[in-house]
Amino acid sequence: MRGARDIEITEVAIADPGPHEVRVRTVAAGICATDHGVYTGRQTRPLPQVMGHESAGVVTAVGRDVTEVEVGQHVVTCMSVFCGHCEYCLTGRPALCLKAGVTRGADEPPRLRVGDAPLHQMSGIASWAEELLVHEHAVVAVDPRLPLEYGALMGCGITTGLGAVFHAARVTPGSSVAVAGCGGVGMSIVQGARIAGATQIIAIDTDDAKLKLARTLGATHTLNPTGTDDVVAAVTDLSRGGVEFSFEAIGNARTAQQSFLMLRPGGLTTLVGVQRGNTLELPGGHFAWDRRIQGTYMGSNRFRLDIPRFVDLYFDGRLKLDDFVSERIGLDQIPDALDAFGTTGAVRTVVEFP
Repeated sequence: MRGARDIEITEVAIADPGPHEVRVRTVAAGICATDHGVYTGRQTRPLPQVMGHESAGVVTAVGRDVTEVEVGQHVVTCMSVFCGHCEYCLTGRPALCLKAGVTRGADEPPRLRVGDAPLHQMSGIASWAEELLVHEHAVVAVDPRLPLEYGALMGCGITTGLGAVFHAARVTPGSSVAVAGCGGVGMSIVQGARIAGATQIIAIDTDDAKLKLARTLGATHTLNPTGTDDVVAAVTDLSRGGVEFSFEAIGNARTAQQSFLMLRPGGLTTLVGVQRGNTLELPGGHFAWDRRIQGTYMGSNRFRLDIPRFVDLYFDGRLKLDDFVSERIGLDQIPDALDAFGTTGAVRTVVEFP
């Protein structure tokens, strides 16, 4: 990618793995809202770059100092690349890592290039390619029985949604939950709330097909705001006074405000959608009753621990992924998928590689 809405498919030269790097043959990669934001220019990244940030594949080569994975293993990549020695890593918050030493230095040859021109890697991954070259702390080995199209989605959307429930909000058994936005992340929040033992889960979206799917994944109630005069009042009524936990998975200032206003006293709102550029206005009186609002980056994940556990939840039948993939496409169909993003009702589109 060279600029917003300027994507071309071309041959890219990939380097041999450095001491702490892993080379991966890509099997599947997802398309999510962050990718679309970069494509449209709403989110800025260094250009030119190879896009994509959630993927899964098979290790084909490792650097001399790599100890965590081996050639032939199935791995999931995650954009929460961590260094392992900064203050955030050492205090158990690797998603906030300062990322010292996880990229190549200016005096080293680039991982990716076209001719003599270096290419940036989106989020240190660059998933929309037949091969990946990443730091070893960007991958985690997974059970080879896991379909890698599901593994790809665990690299971002599923981990973000489940992490928001388990790590950021810490939803409690028997609680009430509202989820604004039922894309891949929102559906993962719905599932996380069910797994955590919430007894009321209200899914909110303008797409009735997504709401129908949310019901199968754990939502006890659904709400389409296009047919509701007051979303906050509707949720407050359904929950008999407001929910204990609300999640905003869209990245919209208005829905973030609504998510806060639908809390009961003592409730917690967690903003999962990217709010970059937004300004939130919240009534100060609501805070007097112990209502709280917080953000989370990538579900405050510890993906090296989380993803294998999420895989276990899938094999146990508690994490349902069979309906998550709405569409499977080839590499050459990515531009069309990005142009149609958000208009097709798809939960997740997956790029498959031969």
